[in-house]
Amino acid sequence: MVAGSSARSSRSGGLRERKKQETRKALSQAALRLAVERGLENVLVEDIASAANVSPRTFNNYFSSKLEAVCAIAIDRGEEIGATLRGRPADEPLWDALTTAVLQHYEGADQTLDEPQMRSIRALLDSPALRGETLRITAATQRALAEAIAERTGADVEQDMLPMILAGAVTAASHVALRRWFDADPPCPLRPLLQRALHELASAFAQPDQPGGRG
Repeated sequence: MVAGSSARSSRSGGLRERKKQETRKALSQAALRLAVERGLENVLVEDIASAANVSPRTFNNYFSSKLEAVCAIAIDRGEEIGATLRGRPADEPLWDALTTAVLQHYEGADQTLDEPQMRSIRALLDSPALRGETLRITAATQRALAEAIAERTGADVEQDMLPMILAGAVTAASHVALRRWFDADPPCPLRPLLQRALHELASAFAQPDQPGGRG
């Protein structure tokens, strides 16, 4: 009887956690969509809550501001990439696992957006408020990835430099691909650019030292 109650409690707790994650995701997606459509300055917390079919009070349980909600997708993606990397086969080469983990979370980015959509995205990303969040997003993404790399390789993220170096390189390559995507004329899909950026980074690491390059 006690065991059955414990199992039911565990299932109930798991269901509550999934519902919380679904609500958070719905709010962040609604925030980003409305910010792209209207401009960040024209979006209210009440608009985001309504679009996600929850109350403003519920919104405040998850986010402290509309800006935090807009940025949540990018920050959560870093955590998700780290979790995927941890789940890759242990005998898979690290770089292959890294590349797969990153690209897996951009599987919906094969579509080419039209020019009006791209203009709206550029306007949002170039807004002063969002530019101020860029460093926080980058730091959170890099940290999550570095922790996953450290766990996979048996390194200490606080003591060993390699996890942060690799995470920083992958994050930088992703940012270059994103910037190319933002500026592409005509518009092009994002995922192939990410794949190319990671491939070029891997190729650079694999190249032998050039004569005179190091003393």
